[in-house]
Formats: sequence, C-alpha cells, structure tokens
Amino acid sequence: MRIRIIGLMLLAFSQTVWSTAKIEHWQTPQGSRVYYVRTEGLPMVDIQVAFDAGSARDDYQFGLASLTSSLLDTGAGPWNADDIAQRFESVGANFGTGISRDMAWVSLRTLTDKPLFDKALDTAQAILAKPSFNQADFDREKNRTLAGLKQQEESPGELAGIAFFNTLYGDHPYAHPSEGTIVTVSGFSVDDLRNFYRKYYVAANAIVVIVGDLSKDQAEQTAEKLLKDLPAGQKPAPIPDVPALQKSSQQHIEFPSAQTHVLVGLPGSYRKDPDYFSLYVGNHILGGGGLVSKLFDEVREKRGLAYGASSSFAPLAKPGPFIISLQTRNDQTTQALQVLNQTLNDYINNGPTEAELTAAKQNITGGFAMRFDTNKELVSYVAMIGFYEMPLDYLDKFQQNVEQVSVASIKDAFKRRVKPELLQTVTVGQAAGKSGK
Repeated sequence: MRIRIIGLMLLAFSQTVWSTAKIEHWQTPQGSRVYYVRTEGLPMVDIQVAFDAGSARDDYQFGLASLTSSLLDTGAGPWNADDIAQRFESVGANFGTGISRDMAWVSLRTLTDKPLFDKALDTAQAILAKPSFNQADFDREKNRTLAGLKQQEESPGELAGIAFFNTLYGDHPYAHPSEGTIVTVSGFSVDDLRNFYRKYYVAANAIVVIVGDLSKDQAEQTAEKLLKDLPAGQKPAPIPDVPALQKSSQQHIEFPSAQTHVLVGLPGSYRKDPDYFSLYVGNHILGGGGLVSKLFDEVREKRGLAYGASSSFAPLAKPGPFIISLQTRNDQTTQALQVLNQTLNDYINNGPTEAELTAAKQNITGGFAMRFDTNKELVSYVAMIGFYEMPLDYLDKFQQNVEQVSVASIKDAFKRRVKPELLQTVTVGQAAGKSGK
C-alpha cells in the first residue's frame, strides 16, 4: 500500500524538484565523500552509495564486479533474500544494486517518516556491511548469469557491442563486457566474490549521495550510519589510460540475420574533458538529436537505408566510446557504411550551420530541467558529479556551458578528437550474396 502511495505522490509532484540544485559536500570520519541536496515537498529521500568497483576492476575475472553486486541483497546479517524484500516492502521502500564500467552502487528510496526510514536504513546498512554471499545464492545467480551469456550468443546486437568494445580497447579494462564471458564466469567461486567485496566495498572507496527531505544533520547521521561497519580500506589506483589507436580497422562477424548491425567509432570523451560541451552539442546535431540529426536525415530520410541512425559519446573516467550505430538490410550494408562515413567526414570538415547550432542549443537547454525533476533522477546526476569529482555547480552552469559552444569550437573539437583514419568498424550480419538455410 505504501508503495502505491509513493507512486501517487510522485504523479502529483509535477514541478521541478530544484531549479538549481545546491549540492553540499563533506567527508565522513572514515574519509567517505558525501553529496547532499535538500529537497522539500515530498516526505521521502533517495540515497545512493557508489564505489569505484565497476567492471573495470574485474582484472582478468571478467564479470566479477557484476556478480558481486547482484548477490549483495540476496542475504545480509540475519536475513535471507525473502526477509530483505519483506522488510523493504513493509515500509514502502525500494532498494537496488547495479554496476557500470567505472562504478558499482546500491540505491535506496524510502519515506522519511522515522519508523519507516529507520527500518529501511537498517536493512540497507546490513546489506552494505554484512552481505552473506551464501553458496546456494551464489550458485543460482551464477547459473542465471551463464544462461544470460549463452542467450547473448543469439543476439547480433549483443555480439556487435562486445566485438566493438574489444576492438576499441584491446587489453584495457574497458574492453570486456561487464557481465563477463561464459569462460570467466564458469570459473568463479563464492570466495572470489567475497574477496572482491572486501577489497572494493570499503569506506575510502565510497561516496554517499543523499537527495530528499532530510535536514543536513539527518543527512550526516544517515551517511555515517550507512558506512559505520565498513572497514576504512584504500581507494584503488586509477584506471590506466586508454592506449592510442594506430590505424582504422573493419571487422565482419557472420550471423544468419536479415539485418546487419553496424557500429563505427573510437575512444571519445571523458568526464572532465575540456572539449566535452563542444563534442556533446556537436554530436546532438550529428546523430544525437533523433529525427532531426544529420545521420538520420542522410541514412533514413534521403535514402531509406535504415530505420534509424544515431551517434553518441559515452564519457567515463577515461575516454569512453564515440559510437555511430545503425541496422540495415544485409544487401545495403556497403552503401549504408559509405553514407555514414561520408556524412561524418563532411561534418568533421564543415561543422554545423549556425541555424543547426541554434536549434540544438534550444533543444538541449529547453528540456534540461526535466532531466532531474524528481529526486530519483537528481540523485543519479549528483552521483555522477560526486564520483567523477566534477564541479559542484555543474548543473547550475550546464546551460551556460551549452550556450558558449560555437560552430568553430565544434569543428575544432571534432577535427582533433574524431579522426576518420582511426575509426573502427564492426558489422554483424549475413554477408551480401549469402543466403540462410
């Protein structure tokens, strides 16, 4: 019933949570960084605890970070998975875990009424500090993961993504799929997860993000309580730099499908990249703006070679991928690739028009406030700011930074950062001239 009440309250809450999010920052006695935004209007709070424990920390045990994260709430302290689920449900709270290449996190959404809040926080604290890593739970999650990895082999899109990251990153920690591989996951023992948890789920490696209707004093107490039983530990060494590409490449993976998946790109932008806003706005015009982007217009509208074509930068601690993607009929793959590359080359050489830039800025800034108009969305932005140690006024200055982008800055950034002679191309589908049985 309380979950339903929360949903109704959120539907009624249509105004922006915070016109300019005032982020306060401090450290706990154990050295964990805390980021806090006070919002009022709803008696609830969203909390995220993030660790530098994403799949880039797998070493050669690909998938270890992911499996460790997924097992956290299957048992903790005196409770099994059913007990934990019932404790959260009884107070209308939502709890989750997840990872990316850079980070792992746990998230909690709960009402701030003290009895409800205290029970939810006690449960989350036990999950963080006293996960059971029970053998039976481990066996079940491992088998589920292996079944998912086996299923990926039947997806041309998944195969394309895996090959693309391998091509871009080689032996770098970003290269392998976050879920791991059948070979690596098959070799895991429950002790591997326990060791990974002990190494990375420590106070020195944690940040706490709190967004909601709590006072600063309450936020300080909450952060300290969540982490109080974690060992101090150490923050891991920085992820190594991404090796520079030396030449372009083109890889085709044969797959019996009616369509070919096409991925083209290279390592692109990182979170503190001084070119970030020029690349971001420029990419909105190139392929990130949906139906009004250049790639969509050239590939779909003018030639009908695909249902859609898009591009994106995915910044990480180190340069994440710049990706252009499309799906096309097998017999049109060569032509679609030619149009894709020609469109990109023309854009790098000529940049956008002033009219295209003005339209892109209006589109980006006009919808920006809606991207964090709930606590849940805002907590994700603040976690990104905190984890990557970005300026606390990042959200306040976002629109100003967008407005400062010029045609010249876009052309300069793309010429320096997106070099056609280094592009990596991966296609997965049935080669032209071949037919399925």
